[in-house]
Amino acid sequence: MGTSSSLLSCYVLLNLFFFLLLIEKNSLVLAREFAGEHHIIDVNSLLPSSSCSMLDNGTNPSKLKVVHRRGPCASRADQDKLSHVELLRKDQARVNYIHRRAAAAARRDSVDDSLSTGVQKNINVELIYDEYIVTIGLGTPTKSFSVIFDTGSDLTWTQCVPCDNCYPQNDPLYDPTQSSTFSKISCRSSYCRQLDVSYCPSPSTCIYKVKYADDSQTQGSLIQDALTFSSNTIQNFIFGCSYDNRGQFEKADGLLGLGRGALSVNSQIAQLYGNVFSYCLPSKSSKAGYLSLGSSATGVQYTSMLTNPNLPSQYFLKLVAISIGGERLALSPTVFSSPGTMLDSGTVVSRLPPTAYSALRNIFRQHMANYPMAPSLSILDTCYDFTNYQKVKVPAIAFIFDDGVTANLEFRGILYIGSISQTCLAFAGNNAASDIVIIGNVQQRGFNIVYDVGNLKIGFGANGCSENE
Repeated sequence: MGTSSSLLSCYVLLNLFFFLLLIEKNSLVLAREFAGEHHIIDVNSLLPSSSCSMLDNGTNPSKLKVVHRRGPCASRADQDKLSHVELLRKDQARVNYIHRRAAAAARRDSVDDSLSTGVQKNINVELIYDEYIVTIGLGTPTKSFSVIFDTGSDLTWTQCVPCDNCYPQNDPLYDPTQSSTFSKISCRSSYCRQLDVSYCPSPSTCIYKVKYADDSQTQGSLIQDALTFSSNTIQNFIFGCSYDNRGQFEKADGLLGLGRGALSVNSQIAQLYGNVFSYCLPSKSSKAGYLSLGSSATGVQYTSMLTNPNLPSQYFLKLVAISIGGERLALSPTVFSSPGTMLDSGTVVSRLPPTAYSALRNIFRQHMANYPMAPSLSILDTCYDFTNYQKVKVPAIAFIFDDGVTANLEFRGILYIGSISQTCLAFAGNNAASDIVIIGNVQQRGFNIVYDVGNLKIGFGANGCSENE
């Protein structure tokens, strides 16, 4: 009787062991599915939402909500929708301009005075439509303005009165005469000399002119006034009062410059916030992210911030590899390091060297072979029709940077969703191997990205927008 009981116990324990082993194996498989090798996506989740869903975290004096300018979370979303073809065309115009500007600087026989002394010249690139906006306050009493924020620009500007030629915007124009803290920047100011194009009609007035890649331009006078972030006010902030604007700026009140030059927001208030800022771009247009000043990030991995002498105001870092489906692309180490890699909030989809893009695209297509392909969408040549599917499996993609930092992209950082019937790989190839690699805002979605300019490092943290989503 005792022997039978012992055998039964052993049998039960043995079965329990194999059952637990099976569970552990399946758990590992699931972990690989969602963490390393691929994403399982509910196709309905790709559809845009018409309502805004974001949490109110109370008042943080150094944190602003970031929303998609055409999404339901924008206070007054634009009614005129831009087609994906037109948006991507404008994105390519911006990228072409960045590449031309870098190539022109590299061809110079000698570095001009502004670069040799560390004074930045603005790289003026086209404002495009798939942008993110924040609401800031200007003046005393403060008035609210919705502005595009851009890490590729330095000068902050807004339309103001009296205006000779202003495009329609949703908010009232900034009126310096209604602010008790407004003053002009004189022609003798060092800030006036930071501008790419400036002149002085009188000693007390500094006039700037900024021209963009699509021949849009803005012109105005350099001034200073109070800048308010949430409930925190910074006095004597220097920005542009634009009174002559031509081209396609489409209703945004202006631009918030977050580049590395002396006129950028972060440079001007470096003593208050340690020259550190961070942001998270929301994964969906119906969600909110944030822009934060100062260092308060946790769970962030840092890689070195590099400087490209041809584009000194831009943020560069060292991309060493890309993985797809858990495997690194078989590429030469110099593919990314030779042209350099720029992190840019204004570019939409990332641009890779031709050989890197071809390798990524080919392996992506192998993983997606079970799904019907759809026509190309402008510069995006790898698209799929998910109409007849409830769930799809997409290979995971990760950027691997120097210093052992890996950024695992969310699935919305992998796909550009034109529609359910035309969902595309959200990468494009550069024209030449020497063209700068650009990490665009689609791939930045969902990360807490920290720019520690003072310590020359850039950080990536996962689930960065979770508190706002």
